[in-house]
Amino acid sequence: MSVITLYHGSTKIVEYPEYGRGNRRNDYGPGFYCTKEIELAKEWACSTKTGGYANIYSMLLSELRVLHLDAPQYGILNWLALLVNNRIFSLDTPIMAEGKEYLTTYFLPDISDVDVIEGYRADDSYFTFATDFLSNAISLSQLTRAMRLGKLGMQVVLKSQRAFAALRFIRSEPADGEIYFSKRTDRDKEARNEYLNQERGSAHRREDIFMLDVLREEMKHGDARLQGNIS
Repeated sequence: MSVITLYHGSTKIVEYPEYGRGNRRNDYGPGFYCTKEIELAKEWACSTKTGGYANIYSMLLSELRVLHLDAPQYGILNWLALLVNNRIFSLDTPIMAEGKEYLTTYFLPDISDVDVIEGYRADDSYFTFATDFLSNAISLSQLTRAMRLGKLGMQVVLKSQRAFAALRFIRSEPADGEIYFSKRTDRDKEARNEYLNQERGSAHRREDIFMLDVLREEMKHGDARLQGNIS
């Protein structure tokens, strides 16, 4: 039996999360978005200095189908395909439009029978990194390294009725807005600053893969060239 503890940051106490609610334009579509780290949940609860709560739950995983986007069979482009399939953003160039269509055609994971998804959370800074790759401004290896900047953490998203039924509310802890709003903004600034200093202006290697290379070479999920570039 595998039981995990999850935390959901919110401006209110959420004892009974409701299946079918949630923003359809979130990273992985509608669902209940959580983290395994209480400090991150408190930051996510404080989008302003008003403050909020870290709601604490236990969840039985043994009967659930979990998609781990950091598993060996997946790469950063699978995460990116999910992201661009759900989030609304401006496609400023033809390569961005073509890249979005290509990624969702050849890299989008099938989540139709998935109960839970675990993967990167696309805060404002992470979404900037993702769109920079889509616009051909940075390479795949640069994007992969950028995802570790700022330690923005992983999110666990409940997608099915089975997952909601396996969730049990334990308690909530208040998050002081004066403290955690600053922590949230500082974390995002740190990621952006590291990215600008280390990645966006760094020299490219001959073997680096860009969005245009993926399109021209018709690379698809499982392509050995992509795995080598990521590692």
